[in-house]
Amino acid sequence: MARLILGKFFSGKRAIIACVVFIILLETPLLAQPAKEIAPKERCPVCGMFVAKYPDWVAQIRLGNGTVKFFDGVKDLLAFSFNPASFGASGQTVQEIWVKDYYTLAWLDGRKAFYVIGSDVYGPMGHEFIPFTSAAAAESFRKDHKGTRVVRFDEITEPLVQSLRHGQKML
Repeated sequence: MARLILGKFFSGKRAIIACVVFIILLETPLLAQPAKEIAPKERCPVCGMFVAKYPDWVAQIRLGNGTVKFFDGVKDLLAFSFNPASFGASGQTVQEIWVKDYYTLAWLDGRKAFYVIGSDVYGPMGHEFIPFTSAAAAESFRKDHKGTRVVRFDEITEPLVQSLRHGQKML
């Protein structure tokens, strides 16, 4: 009986539509996942630090050619994203951006995150964009840690990134 129902449902146009939907789902960024393995010798392409030493701060970008670049914090990831060519990735575009929620350390799409800037919490290279999954968590952190504001990804500009990079230091 189940064979008859499935055979009827997946015949003709429905089978073609099901195949098209399946292919679209395979290609959609919703199924994208961050790289899990970070080699101990992996260096940030912006500052040269060994990123595996700072697992809570690691961020990553997947380029158009499939290459994954790891960073010791969101600030360096953003600097890279504005100008990949100046960090050795000429002709490449950023396809995926992954950051870790500050509280849960769960990976999240960096384009959907809420970032606190100007807080009293520092990353491996000083001032940092602190990522959160929700606006409420970001706002709570901002208040608790004297942050100046919460920004979304599309509000971040290259001058803002450079202002946080100015005077950076290794901690």
